[in-house]
Amino acid sequence: MMAALTLLAAALVFVVIEMTATWLVARKLRNNGIVDIVWSFGFGPLAVLALFVTPRLAVSSHAVIRWEAITALVLIWSLRLGTHLLGRVRSHHPHEDVRYAKLREEWGAATDRKMFGFFQLQGALQVVLSLPIFLVHLDSTGTANYFGLGLTGCVGSLLWLLGLLGESLADRQLARFRADPANKGKVCQAGLWNYSRHPNYFFEWLVWVGYAVFALGSPWGWLGLIAPGLMLHFLLNVTGIPMTEELSLKSKGDAYRDYQRTTSAFVPWFKKTTTNEHQ
Repeated sequence: MMAALTLLAAALVFVVIEMTATWLVARKLRNNGIVDIVWSFGFGPLAVLALFVTPRLAVSSHAVIRWEAITALVLIWSLRLGTHLLGRVRSHHPHEDVRYAKLREEWGAATDRKMFGFFQLQGALQVVLSLPIFLVHLDSTGTANYFGLGLTGCVGSLLWLLGLLGESLADRQLARFRADPANKGKVCQAGLWNYSRHPNYFFEWLVWVGYAVFALGSPWGWLGLIAPGLMLHFLLNVTGIPMTEELSLKSKGDAYRDYQRTTSAFVPWFKKTTTNEHQ
């Protein structure tokens, strides 16, 4: 219990400092979109923090293997996503992402104050979503089976790898499509985007499923399922698909409506037939 409280306290201190510094920089740059970059990069330090803060007294070498493995997975994913978002934000700076520009318009003179609270909530969300990672570090016994990862560790790692590769491929396919001037105003249906309107979100969610499955081999590991459940809620109902589709309908109109009628919103699947298709 003491180890869990120490880890939680260290994580909370880290995210408060992280998001306060981010808010100060965002205020100076007048670009609140940088919080997405910091949020993505921030999971790496949280995983490393867990690795070093968790006491190693009476801990088996197999448990340490699991700790180091989950830390490596988080670091790789965090660096990839953070770097991708850094490039996206830099490409349109000093203009803010439309989501934050909309909030700035709605909040007016209270923007800076409300953004401070919003940033701190993002930090709190980092801690909650890191629950599977923390649970792995609270396992002091581990197992010698399956390369020291255990069955759940191996399955979770495979799901993570599939999610990472799928998300990376979807991001590249979309970037390549947008880079062609001939595609301006058209709907991307290249590669994975032919089977899902949001393959990047689906594979991002799969990464979190991988972390949760990895944690199932630890005591109280089932609590880690909160992370992919919460992520799924945000993607399907809050800031993911609803906002993205609203913007796409405004910019692409009937072409995107046809895309909605024929293509799965989230899970990649075969297209439905339609009599009216727009490119």
